[in-house]
Amino acid sequence: MTGSGIGRTVLRIVGPLAPSIVIVVAAWWLALEAFGISPLVGKRPPQVWEYLTSSEAHREAVFGALGITIRDAAIGFASGMIAATAVAVMFVLFRTVEQTFMPVAMLLRSVPLVVMTPLITLIFGRDLVGVAVIGGIVVFFPALVNIAFGLRSASPQATDLIMAYGGNRLTVLRKVAVPTAMPSVFASARISVPASIIGALIAEWLATGQGIGAEILRAIGGFRYDEVWADIVVVTAVSILAYAVVGVVESLVLARFSDRP
Repeated sequence: MTGSGIGRTVLRIVGPLAPSIVIVVAAWWLALEAFGISPLVGKRPPQVWEYLTSSEAHREAVFGALGITIRDAAIGFASGMIAATAVAVMFVLFRTVEQTFMPVAMLLRSVPLVVMTPLITLIFGRDLVGVAVIGGIVVFFPALVNIAFGLRSASPQATDLIMAYGGNRLTVLRKVAVPTAMPSVFASARISVPASIIGALIAEWLATGQGIGAEILRAIGGFRYDEVWADIVVVTAVSILAYAVVGVVESLVLARFSDRP
């Protein structure tokens, strides 16, 4: 893909975000006004903007915590996607693995993560390993279902052709199933980006005591609602931006696959 093509792709993905952001901000403001929420508690967009721009200390508090949350979310996203991809491949290659593991996975998925977090913290600790497990769980299950479905969507005709020429299941997986599953992989990634941030916030609320999640709790306890709303706004903005980045990467990668002879 040429540079102009990449630019058009980025514009096509990012362009619609501008009106969406305007709509969200307007809805936020109008909802607070419609329900009569006091400005002392429900901060309007100008108040949040003033908080972030009026003091370097305010920006350091918010964006310093945001950096930790981004790190935690990236760890959870990577661990969940890698684990989901590996398990999905095992499901496709070995049907008995799926029959054995899937009921267990669905049983674990039915347990609220908030209930599991104390046990996860006890086993894996409050450091990055615990964060990876908590964030990975949020990402893992939706990604597993999507990726496994994508891998099974390979063309039967292409599969039969490879097998007829002496290929095995690994060859089918590499030559047919993986390229076919790429849209499902990126769909899982798009879903997992905001989910990984939620997982990071849960880990910070209940385990690590760091990042935006912990700062929100401390700010609420100290009646610092300007900081609470600023934290919410910046973490939401990062989630939207990360979603857009995944969309751009998806378009570029799928275009590269479609360009192959």
